Amino acid sequence: MKIAVLAGGVGGARFVRGVRAACAERWPARTDDATAPGSSSAGAATSADVTVIVNTGDDLWLAGVRLMPDFDSLLYALAGVNDAERGWGRAGETERVAAELREWGVGWPWFTLGDLDLGTHLARTAWLREGATPSQVAERLQRRWPLGVRLLPATDTEVDTHVRIDPSLPDAAGRDELHFQEWWTRYRAAIPALGFEQRNLAEARPAPGVVAAITGADVVLVAPSNPVVSIGTIVSVPGIREALAATGAPVVGVSPIIGGRVVRGMADACLTAIGVETDAAAVARHYGVRSAGGLLDGWLVDGTDAASVASLEEIGLVAASVPLWMRDLDTSAALAGAAIDLAARTR
Repeated sequence: MKIAVLAGGVGGARFVRGVRAACAERWPARTDDATAPGSSSAGAATSADVTVIVNTGDDLWLAGVRLMPDFDSLLYALAGVNDAERGWGRAGETERVAAELREWGVGWPWFTLGDLDLGTHLARTAWLREGATPSQVAERLQRRWPLGVRLLPATDTEVDTHVRIDPSLPDAAGRDELHFQEWWTRYRAAIPALGFEQRNLAEARPAPGVVAAITGADVVLVAPSNPVVSIGTIVSVPGIREALAATGAPVVGVSPIIGGRVVRGMADACLTAIGVETDAAAVARHYGVRSAGGLLDGWLVDGTDAASVASLEEIGLVAASVPLWMRDLDTSAALAGAAIDLAARTR
């Protein structure tokens, strides 16, 4: 079984942990095969081959180092070294270097880099300075921990997201755009966004292995990540949407909206900026049906949104309602299993 997952952020990390667990239950690794694709010290092993295509639109340069927040969230969560309470960063983190950087006036005082996390950024930056590509760096970072899945950045091109804003607003201070991380972390998306722009997107190409992972998959899953700046960035990389259209695998998405509310973060502010209602069915319609040029064959909504299933099926989606809250590994695995099961119904 080959599974490709499009994911970004903390929600994506939780979902991918669920995918790994569900695969270990359904397709356990043979006891004599220590090199099975899903062998992992952080969870049960699986013979399934899971590739995660990770959003890179949130990436940035800060204090002289390259940050890839979504990739690192997935890396740490799958390795079992993430801070589960905060939902991001490393467990047992300290922030002495961040405090020193603030004293020197370097970086953003409201964007804290943990000491352990900074070690990852320094290693990444050193390899990039030596000439490695982001996907080569990603492969090196994954050697440290057996993850049970393969992580691929969506592209090796720097496609950092910037947010267009009204310069006349008080917090804008005359600026007409902010880096996404400033808009998201400093202002908590409270400044109305006029739109989003991924730099260098027209020149970007899928990172090595991305297209093959999609076109060679048995199932493609779209995680309940931010539809606009996470999944939206991935599928906007030239060549990825085309690979999704060409794959023979069913493409099943999981709603990031439950009962008209975002599960985590401020995705509602992103949806509002592009004129999409904060609603599970509205997000599905935004992605579109693959048979009509969109992305999806199937869509999962929460039980609270079960009434929308019939209307989604009317537009050509195979839809179902299941519990979407990922409270722990068991509920994440159950959700991933439901997505895989729905994929079987689309064939």
